[in-house]
Amino acid sequence: MIYSLKGTLILKETNFIVVECSGIGYGCKTSYNTVKQLGAVGSEVKIYTHMTVRDDNIELFGFATLQELNCFRLLISVSGVGGKAGTSILSDITPENFAFLVATGDSKAFTKTKGIGTKTAQRIVLELKDKISTESFSGKNISLPADNTDVSVSAVSEAMEALIVLGYSQAEIAPFLRKCDTTASTQEIIREVLRLMNLKK
Repeated sequence: MIYSLKGTLILKETNFIVVECSGIGYGCKTSYNTVKQLGAVGSEVKIYTHMTVRDDNIELFGFATLQELNCFRLLISVSGVGGKAGTSILSDITPENFAFLVATGDSKAFTKTKGIGTKTAQRIVLELKDKISTESFSGKNISLPADNTDVSVSAVSEAMEALIVLGYSQAEIAPFLRKCDTTASTQEIIREVLRLMNLKK
C-alpha cells in the first residue's frame, strides 16, 4: 500500500495531479480542494494516498491532508459511492464542512454535487452516522463551564461527533476541545480544534 508521496509536482489539473518521486511520476486522482492547496508545478509537495485495486484497474487517489483522505475513505465505504463520486463531493465540500453535514444529518447539501441524487445523499448521512459511537459524542466526558447553555453543549457534542467522522478519537480531540470557546458555533469549534491540532504537529 502507498501511504503517502513526497516529491515534485509535475502536473496539476482540475481533478488530477502527478507527483514525481525518485524519477517516477505517480498520477493521482484528487479533489479540487486539494488542487487549490498545492503549490505551483515544480514545487515540492506531500500528499496522502489511497489505492484501489480491481481485476482490470488500479487507481491512486491523493489528498493534501489526512482529514480529507479520511473523508474520502468514509465516502467510498458507503454503498453506491465510488472514487469519482468521492472526489467530486470533496471538490465541493471541505473536510470540516463534510464532518459537520454528516453530524447534523444535512443530506440535502450533498445533492449540490453533480451526480449525487437525493437517495445517495441520504445514504451517505445514514451510513456514516451509523459508524460513529453515540457514546463518544454524548458530551458526558467533556468538561464545560457551569454556566454553559444547552445550545453550547449541543455545539460541542456536534463538533466532537464531526471530528470523530474525520477519524480522530475522543482522547485525541478532548485536550484541544477544552481550549476552545464552547459558546461558539459547531463549525467554529471544529475549525479551531483542527487549527490547534495542526499547530501541534
